[in-house]
Parts: sequence; C-alpha cells; structure tokens
Amino acid sequence: MMETIEHEAGRLEALRRYDILDTPPDGAFDRITALASKMFNMPIAIISLVDKDRIWFKSQHGIDGVEQIDREPGLCASAILSKDVYLVENAIEDPRCLANPLVCGEFGLRFYAAAPLHTHDGYNLGTFCIIDKKQRYLSREQMEMLEDLASIVVDEMEIRLASRNSLAKSYQRIAQLEKENNELRNS
Repeated sequence: MMETIEHEAGRLEALRRYDILDTPPDGAFDRITALASKMFNMPIAIISLVDKDRIWFKSQHGIDGVEQIDREPGLCASAILSKDVYLVENAIEDPRCLANPLVCGEFGLRFYAAAPLHTHDGYNLGTFCIIDKKQRYLSREQMEMLEDLASIVVDEMEIRLASRNSLAKSYQRIAQLEKENNELRNS
C-alpha cells in the first residue's frame, strides 16, 4: 500500500512538471484527437490527464462542453494502472464498469479503449482514449496504433517541457550576465 501511495505522489509530481493542466485548447492535440476519431471510426477521442481528484481533458473530439469529470469512478483512473491498452468492448457486460455512471447513466458508454500516456520516467499521466456508445472491437494492430498516438502525445508534452526549461535557463543566464555586468560597472 505504501508503494502505491508513494507512486501516486510521484505520478502527480510528474504531472505537475509538465504544467499542462488547465491550459487552453491546443491545435496540435486537437488535430491528434480528430485524427484518431477518423482512424478508428469512433465518435469520441480524448486526451485525458488524471489529477488527484479529477480527470481533465486536454483535448476532446466528439463531445462538447466537457472539460473534466470526477476521478472516481472514471475509466481513465483505472486505465492508468496498466502498461497496456485498457479495453472495454461492451461496458454493460464488463464487471469493471457496471457501477460507472457513464455506462449505466444517460451517456450510455459501451466501448472504451485507452492507451496510457507513459513518461520516460515511468509514470502514466493520463490516457489517449477512444469511446463509442455501441459495442466495438479492436484488433491488435489498432491497439498498437492507439499506443503510438499516446506516445506522440507524450512526445509533444516532452518537447514543450524541454522548450520551457531551455527558455528558463536562457533567462537565468541573461539575468546572471546582467548582474555580473552591473557589478563590473560598479567596481
């Protein structure tokens, strides 16, 4: 149990490192979810990030006006516990989903497939998921494509993090040079 708590604390710290939560919509991520919807012929595709008490959507295609849902009993919160694609082909027959309000409620979710957003340091920050309101199946090749899309999302997050870190170092170096310059002028 302690290992799980420590891992979750590290996972949340890794999520904060990317500084992506509650950021505005982004064309690059939106293009990826739209592409996934077309590739898999699915009405809904989502890039989700699992926070402490919520699942926040960085990008969603096929649902409007929903930016986040509660973490419990969210499917994405379960999917991040796996290294592989988390697959629910028919949610009304899957014991993992029977109490989920998205399944038994008005939304009527039937199909859910999610590849974890896996970082280089071993944390699953969220998922790249595809959803339908009817029973569906994925081939092994399609699951691999979903994993590839999740990897592209993580790559994009890594590029943005590296850019921010590089800019921060540049600003620090400029400030250091200005300080040294001022010290030389004052001596």
